[in-house]
Amino acid sequence: MKTAELQAIYVMWIRQMKKFVRSKSRIVVTIVQPLFFLFILGAGFSSISMPGLGENVEFIHFFAPGIVAMSILFSSMFAGISVLWDKQFGFLQEVLVAPVSRISIIIGRTLGGATTALIQGFIILFIAIGIGTPISGVTGFILTIIFMILISFSAVGFGLILASKMQDFQSFPIIMNLIIMPLLFLSSAFFPVSENETLLTIAYFNPLFYMVDGLRGSMLGIDNSVIQNPLLSLGIVSTICIVMLLIGSYLFSKSEA
Repeated sequence: MKTAELQAIYVMWIRQMKKFVRSKSRIVVTIVQPLFFLFILGAGFSSISMPGLGENVEFIHFFAPGIVAMSILFSSMFAGISVLWDKQFGFLQEVLVAPVSRISIIIGRTLGGATTALIQGFIILFIAIGIGTPISGVTGFILTIIFMILISFSAVGFGLILASKMQDFQSFPIIMNLIIMPLLFLSSAFFPVSENETLLTIAYFNPLFYMVDGLRGSMLGIDNSVIQNPLLSLGIVSTICIVMLLIGSYLFSKSEA
């Protein structure tokens, strides 16, 4: 790869990182909101007997992987918003006419969005571990990191798909919430779906189900509140990630500023 292409990737990545660091309100909101769910809802539902939990698994520990996934998903959403923002103020037009390939621009933006999402995801993960959520050994921790990376890139790819087809950046978060929240509720992120045949059937058609269940299986172990083996989920999530990135990259490369 040419030096100019590498520089373009770095510039797009570092721009995303600088915007992230300078936006203190964004950092606070995207960390406080998942913590609100984790501590308020997690503590509240811990006192309720809930079928579908694994043996000796507390609800807050079952809940934690779903909150980690949610944090990454909503953080990745800002990658799409930034595309629309750059369209609005003309920056994207200047970038697209630069003497570098659009692939380099896409790679830099994707890496930047995924990196900021992972930073926030790891903050929630370490807080969850700090309150007692178990990790099933070194292998489980490595698998957890892999799932977090795949979730972040999948979400960034999905954000690029929407952003490439939209012009109004104010409507973007509304549409994202309209799509993501129902999928999250049907993914076993907030409650077990294994005890309800209808919900379980719907979950199998939900890409977020494999992300959350795989992440939970990596953290807690395959014998605790996991519907299928994390390695199977890993293969499915990897495929979803590749498809989202390919479609997002294609649509972005064809979009006009």
